[in-house]
Amino acid sequence: MMTKNDYLEVLFTKDEIDKKVSELSKIISKDYKDKNLVCIGVLNGAYAFYSDLVRCLDIPAEVDFIRAKSYVGETSAGNVDIHLDMKNSIKGKDVLVVEDILDTGRTLSEIKKKLLEQNPNSVKFAVFLDKPSRRIKGFEADYKCFEIDDLFVVGYGLDFDEQYRNLPFVAVYKG
Repeated sequence: MMTKNDYLEVLFTKDEIDKKVSELSKIISKDYKDKNLVCIGVLNGAYAFYSDLVRCLDIPAEVDFIRAKSYVGETSAGNVDIHLDMKNSIKGKDVLVVEDILDTGRTLSEIKKKLLEQNPNSVKFAVFLDKPSRRIKGFEADYKCFEIDDLFVVGYGLDFDEQYRNLPFVAVYKG
């Protein structure tokens, strides 16, 4: 719940987000045409991006989810907690992991390592936001919607202590 002391500066509007997600879905649909695609959403943060992206795809795709957490408040915690609680096997399939934000690269590097243990045909990553200035791992996403500076942002699935995920836009949080 927003309080009177919270200050949010809109960075990307709902219309800008919708346009970018639609454009990205067309590229992904083309790249995965005639492949056995499994889209894996990283909960909780990617739920909005994942839902919109998967619904825009014009190719068949299995859907599944995993959980990962590395943020506490406004800071990337350094340790990564990952739960691969997928319902289906990914062996021999082309996996697209859909994540809200690529920051240091730790979380996605760990996710990739764990998924590769299950022998998929390929593992690629689509991120909603990319913060290259924060990278400490040499990890890069295969697909991204927006690149941003080192800002703390909320909305469209991104949170501050589990708040603001439901906003239809992305804003810089200046609590």
